[in-house]
Amino acid sequence: MRVMEPVIVKFRTHRECEEAALAYYRRLTPAERLEILFTLRALAHKENDAASERLARVYRIAQLERS
Repeated sequence: MRVMEPVIVKFRTHRECEEAALAYYRRLTPAERLEILFTLRALAHKENDAASERLARVYRIAQLERS
């Protein structure tokens, strides 16, 4: 995993910002795009987060008595 350096860029409009972001991702190789995806996924799904510590869902099938 490579270390990302922060970069600050000013844009005049939102459209200009979006075009720059698209151009950046178009320049990346497929392997670099996947690396970013896996990095973001790992950050979002840490094993020590609250969501992974919740209780497991348990289902019980009960037989009903016929009267």
